[in-house]
Amino acid sequence: MPYKILLVDDHLVVRTGISIVLKQEIENLKIFNAENFLETILILKENYFDLVILDINIPGSKKTDMIHDIRLIRPNIKILIFSAYEEDLYACRYIISGANGYLNKLSSEKKIVQVVLSILENGKYITDAVMNKIVASALNKTPLNPLEKLSKREFEIAGLLVEGLGNLEISNTLKIQMSTVSTYKNRVFEKLRIKNVVALIDVFKINKN
Repeated sequence: MPYKILLVDDHLVVRTGISIVLKQEIENLKIFNAENFLETILILKENYFDLVILDINIPGSKKTDMIHDIRLIRPNIKILIFSAYEEDLYACRYIISGANGYLNKLSSEKKIVQVVLSILENGKYITDAVMNKIVASALNKTPLNPLEKLSKREFEIAGLLVEGLGNLEISNTLKIQMSTVSTYKNRVFEKLRIKNVVALIDVFKINKN
């Protein structure tokens, strides 16, 4: 019986490329496409699939809640998160939420095929690094959501940076010294292991509930 995959990504070039790679290596594979989450739900209501390959950052994205919504319709479907975001920062949250695997879009063609086959045949793909991080988080009671590492004030300033405010504007808004803003900003970047506001915006997109 041929496998059926629903490939969800809002970029045509990604959907086309992944389809070509998978069909070359997996016999009798049938691939359907969706470019936003609403379309994904509508297709799932009408069709059975073995696997959903799901990008995080699509129109209508509900972050980890997408996994819950998909499973309400298809409880036994396998879900592979396929994202440009680094595994080290985001994989654990999606695995904990019920995804069967997480794969970075920069992975090689060979790796993509390997991971898809692993999930189709064995039900999951979780790297040792991700599993160790999940176990360590449980044992040490440390948060998997990186934003939970921030203090209340750090989170407040991070939110203002994401909204587009500069150091001077934040200083005036919160009535604190610019040097204090800079100190908190540096702490935020250090705790989240990022280097600029663009990366901070990405972290908020994925992790802010």
